[in-house]
Amino acid sequence: MSETALVVEARERIGKSANRKLRAAGRAPAVLYGRARDSLPLAVDPRALDKILRASGVNALLDLTVEGHAELKESVALVRELQRHPLRGDILHVDFYEVDLARVVTVDVPIHLVGKARGLEFGGILEHTLREISLECLPRSIPETIEVDISAMEVGDVIHVRELVLPEGVSLLTDGDLGVVNIALPQAEEEPTVAAAAETPEAAAAPGAAAEDGDKKSD
Repeated sequence: MSETALVVEARERIGKSANRKLRAAGRAPAVLYGRARDSLPLAVDPRALDKILRASGVNALLDLTVEGHAELKESVALVRELQRHPLRGDILHVDFYEVDLARVVTVDVPIHLVGKARGLEFGGILEHTLREISLECLPRSIPETIEVDISAMEVGDVIHVRELVLPEGVSLLTDGDLGVVNIALPQAEEEPTVAAAAETPEAAAAPGAAAEDGDKKSD
């Protein structure tokens, strides 16, 4: 995965009021931490960051340039936490984690399904139960996605985490017994039981009618 350049600004004012003013000016508050350094408050262009993440994925390596901090000119970072507006989707806050390219990192990578399962042609239902997995690798070995080919899946088939094909140099942290995707049959509608049928108005009236006939005969 290639590194992507992003220019950010150091900021002195923090807090809710300062953050509101920052967003009103078209910037988003952020923080940079990691590599045994104190956290540094930043301001970032949310549109520029969003463009990078949409093009390169959520685990894009960012080549950060922090204006006013020459010692951070060649910082490489990952987005560790991203807060968006619940309706508009705008970036509201970002946590950047500065990485050491020579040390492994832990990341959550999305799972991407490829193909159309054969079981769908026979009434099966696709259930994608696990959307991402946790991996450990060097920063430059982070995969953008993990692709899973489902084209050969029949009704009743399940693909587990342990069956996923991972790139070289990438270690799995997620439980291998977890299911990723399965093809299930639709649940059939239950037919009325005998007891339920007996509770219909016609069935309920039958015993009373029979009792009246019995009384008339006894008379």
